[in-house]
Amino acid sequence: MRKIIHIDMDAFFASVEQRDRPELRGKPVIVGGSPKRRGVVSTCSYEARAFGVHSAMPTATALRLCPQATLIEPDFRRYQAASLLTRELFLSVTDLVEPVSIDECYLDVTENRLHRNSATRIAEYLQREIFLRTDLTASAGISYNKFLAKVASDYRKPAGLTVITPEEAPRFLDALPIARFHGIGEVSAKKLAQFNIKTGRELRQLPRETLHALFGKAGDFYYDIVRGIDDRPVEPEGDPKSISRETTLPSDTADRRKINIVLRTLSRKVMRRTLKQGFLGRTLTVKVRFGDFRVITRSETLPQIVSNGEELGRRAVLLADKADLARKPVRLLGVGLSNLVSVDAPRFEQLYFDFNPRKGD
Repeated sequence: MRKIIHIDMDAFFASVEQRDRPELRGKPVIVGGSPKRRGVVSTCSYEARAFGVHSAMPTATALRLCPQATLIEPDFRRYQAASLLTRELFLSVTDLVEPVSIDECYLDVTENRLHRNSATRIAEYLQREIFLRTDLTASAGISYNKFLAKVASDYRKPAGLTVITPEEAPRFLDALPIARFHGIGEVSAKKLAQFNIKTGRELRQLPRETLHALFGKAGDFYYDIVRGIDDRPVEPEGDPKSISRETTLPSDTADRRKINIVLRTLSRKVMRRTLKQGFLGRTLTVKVRFGDFRVITRSETLPQIVSNGEELGRRAVLLADKADLARKPVRLLGVGLSNLVSVDAPRFEQLYFDFNPRKGD
C-alpha cells in the first residue's frame, strides 16, 4: 500500500511577510492587490481569518471586515525563494514529488532515501526541517492516497499533522462535511445540499448512476472518494499543462472595444510566455468573471497551431463572442493555452483538396 504525504505551507505569503517583519507577528496581515486597483486577497494570516477574511475576496471587502489589518502587495521573488528551499528538501527524501502550487506538494514516500518505514516519522522530519530552513510552519497529511492526504493536511492547521489509515478512512469520511471534501466545489456542494446531502455518510448513500447523472464524470469521482478510493499516482513535475494570464479590470465594463483590447493584450503575453518556455498550444481558453463574480470559460481546439500573439488575440476575441458578454458587465478576463507541444515537435496541418472537375480539363 502506498504512503502519501501532502505538505501545505501555513498561510504561506502572509507567513513570509510576518517572518521578515517581526512587528507583524501575531497581527492580521492581508497579502493582495490594492483596493484602488480592484485587487483581491492572495492569502491572509490566521489573525485576519478570524475576522472572516479569505483568499480570492476583494481586498476592499477584506479591509472592511478587518480595518486594522496591514495590507501588503505580493513579493513573489521572496515567496519563490522559500518555496525552492522546501522543494529541495522534498527531493532529498524522494523523487516522487508533485508540486500542486507554490506552497503545497504531494510526496510518495513508500520508498524513500531516509530508509524509514513510517510516513508519520518522515512527515515530522519534513515539518522540522521546513521550520529550520525557512522559519515557516507547514501542515502535513498522511494517508494511502492523494485525496485523503490532502483532506488530512487541511484537518488541523496551522502546523498540524493528521494520519488517516485504511481502517480509519470510512469513519473519518462519513463524518466529514461535504464542504471539506477536496474536489467538491462550492457549486456542487450547494447542489448536493438541495438533496440534503451534507456529510460523507449521506453522500455515500447515493448510487453511482445518480451521481453520474447529476455531475457527469465528476460524479464518478465523488462516488470513489467518499469510499476512500483514489488511484491517482504522485506525478513528478514535468512540462507545464497550460500557460495563462488574467487580469482584473479597473472597473466593470460591458464595452466590447475595451474587452477586446484586454483580450488581445493578454493573448500577446500568453504567446510570449509560451514561446519562452519552448511550447506552442493547441487549445485556447477564454475566462470571464462578471461583476457578480459568476465565472464562465469557453475553449476551442485550434484548427492549426498558432505561434503569433496577434493571431491568438484575434481568435480569443472570436471565442469571447460566443460567451454572450453583452448581458453583464465584466470584472476579470483571462486567456490560456493548453494541450501544449514542444516548438520542435513536427506540426501537421489539415490539407483540403478540391475534387470538383474544372472546366476545360
